[in-house]
Amino acid sequence: MKLVRWMTVVTLLAAPLGAATGAAAANESPARGSAYAVQSNGSVAAQDWQGNTDTEGENEGGSGGETVTDGSGADGGGSALDGTNPDDVNPDTFTTDELLMRTDSAEMVLNGLAFQSVQPLVDKDGVLYAPLKTLAASYGYKIGYNKTTKESTAVLGNKELRFKSGSAVAVSNGEKVMGAAPAYTLKGSLMVPVATWAMLTGSVLHDADGEVRLQWTTRPIAAFTVSPKEIFAGQTMVDYRDRASHPRGLPIINEEWTGRESIFLFPGEYTITRRVQDVYGIWSEPYSVTIKVLQPNMPPVADFTTDKSVYRIGEPIVYTDRSTDDGNDIRKRTWKGKEPAFFVPGEKTITLQVEDGGGLKSEKSVTVYITDEVMYTREEFGLRFTPVGEKYAISGGAVLDIPTVPYTFRSQKAQMVRSNSPETWVEEGIAYEDRLKGEVRFLFHNLNQIGRPVKMYLIATNPNRTSAKVGIKAFGMGGPIKYVSTSGRLSTARYLESLAADAEPVWTSLKPGESKVIMNDLNKVPIKPGQVFSAYGDVVTDKEIQFRIVVLDPSKDPLTEMDTLKIMPRDGLHVRGTFYDADRELVITEPLGYEPKRIVLGDRKMDTYLYGLDSTTGRPEHNLGNFGVLYRMKVEVAPNTVVALNARGGHYTGAFLINGQVVKVTNDSILRNANEAAVLYRTGPFAETLDIVFTLASGSNLPVTMMFLPIS
Repeated sequence: MKLVRWMTVVTLLAAPLGAATGAAAANESPARGSAYAVQSNGSVAAQDWQGNTDTEGENEGGSGGETVTDGSGADGGGSALDGTNPDDVNPDTFTTDELLMRTDSAEMVLNGLAFQSVQPLVDKDGVLYAPLKTLAASYGYKIGYNKTTKESTAVLGNKELRFKSGSAVAVSNGEKVMGAAPAYTLKGSLMVPVATWAMLTGSVLHDADGEVRLQWTTRPIAAFTVSPKEIFAGQTMVDYRDRASHPRGLPIINEEWTGRESIFLFPGEYTITRRVQDVYGIWSEPYSVTIKVLQPNMPPVADFTTDKSVYRIGEPIVYTDRSTDDGNDIRKRTWKGKEPAFFVPGEKTITLQVEDGGGLKSEKSVTVYITDEVMYTREEFGLRFTPVGEKYAISGGAVLDIPTVPYTFRSQKAQMVRSNSPETWVEEGIAYEDRLKGEVRFLFHNLNQIGRPVKMYLIATNPNRTSAKVGIKAFGMGGPIKYVSTSGRLSTARYLESLAADAEPVWTSLKPGESKVIMNDLNKVPIKPGQVFSAYGDVVTDKEIQFRIVVLDPSKDPLTEMDTLKIMPRDGLHVRGTFYDADRELVITEPLGYEPKRIVLGDRKMDTYLYGLDSTTGRPEHNLGNFGVLYRMKVEVAPNTVVALNARGGHYTGAFLINGQVVKVTNDSILRNANEAAVLYRTGPFAETLDIVFTLASGSNLPVTMMFLPIS
């Protein structure tokens, strides 16, 4: 490299906005053929090729008006060893980073290694510009963009620089600084004045004969984190996590802390500061974290009352929780012995334990007495007071004594694909395929036992000679999760919520012969081994479309792999096929609730199974259980009537849409057997018309009975 000796003293390059400058300084710029380092007070120091610097004015980062060649100062981070004598630095180990650029050339050299910049060094109106992306990457800064302020950002450690196209004002850690000239955009790259960048980073800038050289010392970053978020005086052990790093990967060999404590004894605001030193003796900028130490955490106070101290059997008990915490931070409440009513006479002790965010606990117990006088039996109480979406105990045998309601049904032209065989996947492949047109409901219910995570895709292919459209309407999924009943309940509830929203279809266009993955929520999350996945989705098309359900390793592309995959064999137990007339309206002509009545669903007698076809084999198929069928019914219900669901074939869970509201069976549990009933609706003092929409939930057992029970 050509060595040139410069001894020219230049004037002010740039200064923070509002800084006082002389008239001559404000109108002059550094002369070409000089080397200069920007000081924190806005002065520019001339420098000879050995790096010895003469300074105009006082440098805030050093003492006695002297500085070193790394462009030290407030932004540069002080002297090379931040207070040590520069003469003590070993010149063989104290290294300076260097970026070499030439005007109108995109080839640049960083520390001896040539590379291509995104844009060349540009001389525009006497000002040298370089792309921010190149400068930032050379220094180890991370680039970002703020869409709100339309500013480009460069971040290194706790230092942030901001630039805006068309503005000469830059921002350094929130402070506005007047740069050498406005930044501008060149072919999509933000170009910033090299002199402005040198000033903001405390670099030494050499400019001679079309060659520009930036020199700086890369410092370590002393980052750290403090936890936990809430720190209580005299109580919390504070954890400090090391996040220090070096842009060049150099080892960190030393550190200094101020304000660090394991336990802070008094409340208030504290600033903790750290510096670290690298293997060359270079100290980082101070890195600070400010924390707020709270008053010592006091235990919460558990407190509750009951509205009475003596109750009859089946009499409702009103509990009032009056627990308090000094920080209003009760995180957990644990009740023991709490019941909405008791059905055995004697003393009953109820206990409440509360726990705050700091782990401190408190407990209180209240004892009530239950007489042998009966207000309500257990079943009467359940009818009257069980919240909608919850369950109560009944006599399963007595349910069979309730008369059934005769009904007919009207089938509507609706197609439904049920992909449930094999229910358990043991290999990749095509689970099902068919060509369909119009409205189609898809039902997916499967368990992954392939031995590795997979994804399921629904692929639509246009076999026509003209373009086609595919729209996605209602959709709901449950899982992936290991609990089959939970996946069924969630998918049913979410599908009914989506159905009630009645949103417009989201359309996808397909060119002739084109294939696309649709219903992308299906493949958002891989299905792990042992997990169950259930989903319902409604599709509408304007032409016949070939649909394929593909199960594949997440790393593979389903569109390129689908033609190589085989159809999965059926498992001989579950259902796979395309079914028609899959929407049913149950017609009930009598009002219900004036006496106990029940409607039986999924029994194959009154609710006969759909007929369909497995398109992959040509085999006729019956839709056992009628899963995937969408039922609708409108019933007149008497005043003071409970509508409840009772499982007759084993456990059941799912959801119902009643007058536009989704009711889960149940909110937090399932119907485990025939001795439990879930409350779906409770009428008030007047008769009501109920619009009920439902589909029987995958993973549950049939039949089920919907009961209409008067509250006597």
